[in-house]
Amino acid sequence: MNKRHFLGAAALGGVLPSLPAQSAAQQHKGPGLLTVSGLVGKSNRGAVDPALDQLLVKHKVSFDKAFVLDAEALQRLPAVRIKPTLEYDAKVHSLSGPLLTSVLEAVGVTVDAMLGLRAVDGYVVPLKMAEARAYRMIVATEMDGAPLMLGGLGPQWAIYEADTLPAFKDKPLKERFALCPWGLYSIEVSRA
Repeated sequence: MNKRHFLGAAALGGVLPSLPAQSAAQQHKGPGLLTVSGLVGKSNRGAVDPALDQLLVKHKVSFDKAFVLDAEALQRLPAVRIKPTLEYDAKVHSLSGPLLTSVLEAVGVTVDAMLGLRAVDGYVVPLKMAEARAYRMIVATEMDGAPLMLGGLGPQWAIYEADTLPAFKDKPLKERFALCPWGLYSIEVSRA
């Protein structure tokens, strides 16, 4: 018998409180890429830690609970492919990722909410869930078959196919994507 293992297990079993088990759907293996907070029905992390959540604190994001998705969790959701002409190079690109509404449903958002889409540079887009649904906005994780990279337009980009949407298609290219934050890392969900 391994004495250390037995004593360690006995000590931990008697001293530490029993922790609730997380389902496999709630655990994330890779780095957390997208944090959804506010009116979420599921959570897999606690409150903002002022010492360790430096970007959230700098951007004045506060919550008691949230759901964090990693790349694998985003890839498990059904992907949608769009082909908008992008403002940065005026070329058509293929972007893919889950619908924003699918991401929200996966974390238990059940109300027609107001969303705060926050990018790593601090840019925040207020968007109604009904707009995200009407525009078929996706959380793009790939562009032209390659993962979006942090330091570029990723790791996620909330975007729609502006070329086909009546609200945007006739606008100048530079004005079509004001509601599309690249470098998306946080979504705050509140009552509409």
